Amino acid sequence: MIIRVEYFYYFLGIMLALVALMSFGDRTNPRRWTTGLFWTLYAMAYLVGERLPPAIVGLAMIVMALLAGFGGVRSGKPDVLPDDARRASAVRLGQKLFVPALVIPAVTMAGSTLLKDVRVGELFVLDPKHLTLVSLGCAAVIAVGVACWMTRSTPLQAGRESRRLIDAMRWMIVLPHMLAVLGLLFSEAGVGKAVAQVTTTYIGLDSKLVAVAVYCVGMALFTIVMGNGFAAFPVMAGGVGVPVLVAKFGGNPAVMAAIGMFSAYCGTLMTPMAANFNIIPTALLDLTDRNAVIKAQVPTALPLLGANIVLLYFLL
Repeated sequence: MIIRVEYFYYFLGIMLALVALMSFGDRTNPRRWTTGLFWTLYAMAYLVGERLPPAIVGLAMIVMALLAGFGGVRSGKPDVLPDDARRASAVRLGQKLFVPALVIPAVTMAGSTLLKDVRVGELFVLDPKHLTLVSLGCAAVIAVGVACWMTRSTPLQAGRESRRLIDAMRWMIVLPHMLAVLGLLFSEAGVGKAVAQVTTTYIGLDSKLVAVAVYCVGMALFTIVMGNGFAAFPVMAGGVGVPVLVAKFGGNPAVMAAIGMFSAYCGTLMTPMAANFNIIPTALLDLTDRNAVIKAQVPTALPLLGANIVLLYFLL
């Protein structure tokens, strides 16, 4: 293949390394050394992580968690354009500001469909094993180019703006990745079997409705605790979904998985652990109430969870 998914990992690693260098050199940041170290370790995971022993990468993740937990990751003062220049550019461009954002889904769809089987000689143009992800990476790079052309800026300025956004999100940008790994750890540790034992011991699952309710509510609750539906799924699917809903009641595994994940997303709407959905928007919008997004979503999440229970009961 010509364009491999690994290229975008390297690209992201280079961008994070640039953020680390900018953080080290930012004297306005009282935690510039620990902040720079945090982003350096994260960049290392993308650049050389697969070449390092797993224990070293794991140790780096632990150090990152300690740096974030003890307040070592702070926002600095990125070197961005003055507010009046940004407003003037926004007024000049108007609705055209949305063009780079629209380029991303358009190019991703085009790459995933039109370029799926395109080859140059014997080589695929796009990595066929990660077609959508590679298409998304190409779309992001093209969108940056379009944004630079429209705003008459340089790629270096794009890097500075990336640092501004990363500084606003801080350590929370890493949380979804770590929570996904937590789900794998729970699965390997046998948490799903423990959940199955507890639910069958203390809750009568002879009723299909009760079993469906336990599964859907459990998916939401585990997501609230872990902040990631993909982390909750192996626990609840292994504990209740497969042994009870599929094996005992003869349910459709595809329906069980799809509606189970939808129930998990209901939990995503109600937890600060889902930082990329609920905490980062609060930081980017400078809201005074850190739970403002969650409070606005709970009236949607609870009825939707109830609807999932009803759907799974009748469709299973």
